[in-house]
Amino acid sequence: MNLPNRLTVLRIIMTPLFMAAMLIDFPHHYLVALVLFAVASFTDMLDGKIARARNLVTNFGKFLDPLADKMLTTAAFLAFLKEGFGLGIAWVLFIVLFREFMIASLRLVVVSSDSKKVIAANIWGKVKTVSQMAAIIFGISVMYFNDTLAGLLSAPAAVSEVLVVVYNVLLWVSTVFAIISGVIYMKDSFEFVDPSK
Repeated sequence: MNLPNRLTVLRIIMTPLFMAAMLIDFPHHYLVALVLFAVASFTDMLDGKIARARNLVTNFGKFLDPLADKMLTTAAFLAFLKEGFGLGIAWVLFIVLFREFMIASLRLVVVSSDSKKVIAANIWGKVKTVSQMAAIIFGISVMYFNDTLAGLLSAPAAVSEVLVVVYNVLLWVSTVFAIISGVIYMKDSFEFVDPSK
């Protein structure tokens, strides 16, 4: 297994650790979750750069990398849903999961077709992933601020309210990108779908 794929596997391994840090209440657990998520997100950027720079792009990596991203971001949205954090977070999660299941199904159909094509992430999928990760990192930061820092800093309630509004805007912007990228994936790959098979 090459280095980029190892980094992708590391991201998968970090996902349940991140989820545990989000859901188990211990001192500074949001900070621990934030660090885990940020490091895992960094591996997403790093594995792609290394794969392209060293000519280590593989079909395994093309398949596993977006899967690892989905595991990580879905874990975060599930944790946010449990915390009740985010305007319409249940709708966001539904839209994101609906999109991910559609694209995953499409990938399986395409790879099993005669074309043997592997649908790699395009620029819109990458924008979707980066915007989701940015929204999640900001959201966890806001949770940590509200849970711990606001009291320590005696911050006015208005600061927290503004931060939550900014988080919700980022969350919905990332959801719009998820819809756009999903539609583009389907349009670009529909020629490989044969309902008669």
